Amino acid sequence: MEAIYGQAGQRRFICALAAMALGLAAFAATAAAATAPSTTGAAASPRERLSLDRGWLFHLGDITPPDIKGADPSYNNAKAGNAAGAAATTYDDSDWRALDLPHDWAVEGPFDPNGNSAQGYRPRGVGWYRRYLRIDPSERGRHMELQFDAIATHATVWVNGNLVHRNWSAYNASNIDITPYLRYGDAGNTIAIRADANPMEGWWYEGAGIYRHAWLVKSNGVHVVTDGVAATARLVKGHDWSLPVGVTLNNSADRPAKVSVEVSLFAPDGKLAASAARRVALPVLANTTVTLPLAIKAPARWSLEQRNLYRVSVTVRQDGKLLDETMLHTGFRTIRFDPQQGLFLNEQHVKLQGVCIHQDHAGVGVAVPDAIWEYRLRRLKELGVNAIRFSHNAVAPEVMDMVDRMGFLVMDENRNFNPSPDYLLQLEWMVRRDRHRPGVILWSVFNEEPEQGTEVGYEMVRRMVAAVKTLDATRPVTAAMNGGYFSERNVAQAVDVVGANYHVGDYDKYHKANPGKPFTSSEDTSAFMTRGEFSTDAGKNLIASYDDDFAQWGNSHRDAWQAIATRPFVAGSFVWTGFDYRGEPTPNVWPSVSSVFGIMDMNGFPKTAYYLHQVQWIKDRPLIYLAPHWNWAGKEGKDIRVMVMANVERAMLLLNGRVIGEQAIDPYRMNYFTVPYQSGKLEAVGFNHGREVARASVETTGPAVALEMVPDRDALAGDGRDAMPITVRAIDAQGRAVPTDSAQLTFDVSGAGRAIGHGNGDPNSHEDEQGSTRKLFNGLAQLIVQSSFESAGMLQVTASAPGLRAASVRIPVKAVGAMPFAPAAGAAPTKLGNWRIAPASATRPDPASNPSESELQVWGWGQQAPAKLDAEKGGQFNLFRTSFTPRKNLSDGNAHLRFKRIAGKAEVWLDGRLAGTKSAFAPAEWRVPLLAGTGARRITVIIERQAGEAAGMDDVSVEAGSIAQASALAR
Repeated sequence: MEAIYGQAGQRRFICALAAMALGLAAFAATAAAATAPSTTGAAASPRERLSLDRGWLFHLGDITPPDIKGADPSYNNAKAGNAAGAAATTYDDSDWRALDLPHDWAVEGPFDPNGNSAQGYRPRGVGWYRRYLRIDPSERGRHMELQFDAIATHATVWVNGNLVHRNWSAYNASNIDITPYLRYGDAGNTIAIRADANPMEGWWYEGAGIYRHAWLVKSNGVHVVTDGVAATARLVKGHDWSLPVGVTLNNSADRPAKVSVEVSLFAPDGKLAASAARRVALPVLANTTVTLPLAIKAPARWSLEQRNLYRVSVTVRQDGKLLDETMLHTGFRTIRFDPQQGLFLNEQHVKLQGVCIHQDHAGVGVAVPDAIWEYRLRRLKELGVNAIRFSHNAVAPEVMDMVDRMGFLVMDENRNFNPSPDYLLQLEWMVRRDRHRPGVILWSVFNEEPEQGTEVGYEMVRRMVAAVKTLDATRPVTAAMNGGYFSERNVAQAVDVVGANYHVGDYDKYHKANPGKPFTSSEDTSAFMTRGEFSTDAGKNLIASYDDDFAQWGNSHRDAWQAIATRPFVAGSFVWTGFDYRGEPTPNVWPSVSSVFGIMDMNGFPKTAYYLHQVQWIKDRPLIYLAPHWNWAGKEGKDIRVMVMANVERAMLLLNGRVIGEQAIDPYRMNYFTVPYQSGKLEAVGFNHGREVARASVETTGPAVALEMVPDRDALAGDGRDAMPITVRAIDAQGRAVPTDSAQLTFDVSGAGRAIGHGNGDPNSHEDEQGSTRKLFNGLAQLIVQSSFESAGMLQVTASAPGLRAASVRIPVKAVGAMPFAPAAGAAPTKLGNWRIAPASATRPDPASNPSESELQVWGWGQQAPAKLDAEKGGQFNLFRTSFTPRKNLSDGNAHLRFKRIAGKAEVWLDGRLAGTKSAFAPAEWRVPLLAGTGARRITVIIERQAGEAAGMDDVSVEAGSIAQASALAR
């Protein structure tokens, strides 16, 4: 454990993590309530939101489609449904890796010293995902939408060989109407996604792949569009509020509709607070927006302490029948940025005690489970954080739900600075998704752009601000500027609140020149610390944790906060950063692979900065902490620099009961003592009005003799999604954490779950984050475990290390109802299409014939399968030909061709070999063995018609299993 706590403090830290957990059942229930539609009466909602996280196939590396050469391939290439290569419905993915989402393949890759330091020296590249989906025929007429909460970085999506979507950012969602492309029943549907992670949007680790959740949303043809409910409260006067609820509907049915739209507002106690209804006519295949104003008297306010959330329920009915239903949560609160006094929330002054954070975590990269996000937010709450800047992009929707429930203010930030149509859609999507959330207090349109001090930047921002205001005029817009404030034309003139990144020396100058402009720090500090290190070693890329080292553009934690806290006109702080993150290892390079800016390391373990800010930001209880640890064997008698951090009036320092000194606490600079090292117990005692109110200690430990594991919570939900971190540390014979131990751990996990990653906070570690071993770094490591789907029982976790007593924990996994999900189907039978039909002939054609290009021009076409041929046309024989490549698992001879119906006598030839003969003219289902062979196969079918009768075939497919097995199944 971080030695700052001392032995008692170390236990307080571990206990605090568990004690602060919101409770798994309550957390899961709240999360479900935040996203699931309600039901009306006994009738189930007609809208289904099904998880698509399960059952994906993955291939790392790009797959180049075959060259397009020749008349037929060129002609077919441009046809709907005829995507080539891995996007094709017939592509063989039988040897691809099976996995579940979320997934980040970059974190699985090795570190490369020749790689990009900004991206953490991790490989990225291209990956492919495929999934199969069955839609029941009874669901014809419903509206179907694929939703991907984020894919890194550029994504191309195909459904049944049709290119249906392209996305140009790793941070925005893709909501894709797939209704026109669907096949029903056993025909099955193929989803294929090419994720190109080569493009970079940021200068930090961005991960790779489908790293957030995926969904299938089923609704009626008449439905509320995704993010189509706008519900942002406005104070009218006194205690009177309005909530104009805008509802955007779509009608994908084949006829116009007249419907009733009803909005109901439910208070935090579940009681109906207001309602309204309107009739609206909906044209076909168009969006229609209707606004229903609600009036509310004296609602319960949302605040940092009282997170009162109201539920907005929207129902759509036609002639009394429920067609659609959806809901969201919102809150009633006012925000005001005053140019002289900063931020007011509900007319109460609030100083922003904020952090900037990226979205990766130890062990899992950017594929962070929801419960680990909740853990990260709890760590920030314990620190005293009241505001978060999700930098520099929109975060997962589940996280935004959490911040409203837990009480954080948010600077919601756009990633790409560009008002062109493609990029403006990204900004508009973010505002549309988050405008109902009470925690959002600022929209940020960019971070540190070179054009910020120019007329070009001003004009670009002006357009982006206008787009935001069209969707939400209730919140101010800012931009995180790191210069250009004083040029003749600059971005600050186009935003509502000026955001300053660093440039502390400009705070007073700008305010004096622009006294009517609200101002905040949008990013500050950029200080360096390596957790648990108290001596800088440039040769080892280790930086002491005394708050003396910071970037040339930044400040120490103490300097930055003092500059902000002592200026009333500065609304607050957003420290860079709350957590360490992969990439951007400034000021170091290889072998450093992650940043050291964090108040905490990548696991959420605290650095000195954690306690420094905690005593500055928490006012309701006395706090005192010490740094460094007190294990300095070999330095007896040498001076050790001791840092005391406290929010009390005075502090006394004692070593083994002897008073070293006493000082008045400096609330900004903190306090330092020089202490000649002597093993034993170092204590800091805090006093208010002469009375002891707080005490902290660090103590010299013995050598490590055992390992200890402390789970973050008491149990896991057996839904396959719940996860928790487990703290692992070494302890001495007296049970004290050894803050300098670096034992090599081996993990063993069995039972109702699995390990999904681990870390230790060492910015120079190149260990496999998802393997079975990990070293302690300065006494600590973290293992993340996750339950299995539909699991119950126990998860057994053991950590062992040479020379130390192993540690084991048994974590109960509780049976819970599974999140509704769309089952993964197997690959649909390969349908043989693109048949060429030779002209009818009076004599049996040669099955081995190879017509020339010119001869092919007179051949006819059949698509999925040729229709029955007319008996009145042509001669007695017809020849059909196509080519296909069977999946590898169907190439060993243990598969067959199934003709759903074939009329006439017939021969089937595969690659010049006779595979089967039908001797009767009567129509029948027919199965023919698929002879063993790999690669592309050519199939030729010759049909002989009976005089005066029609002949032909319908629906030819390749199916697994022998003919005998198929016959047995049919019986």
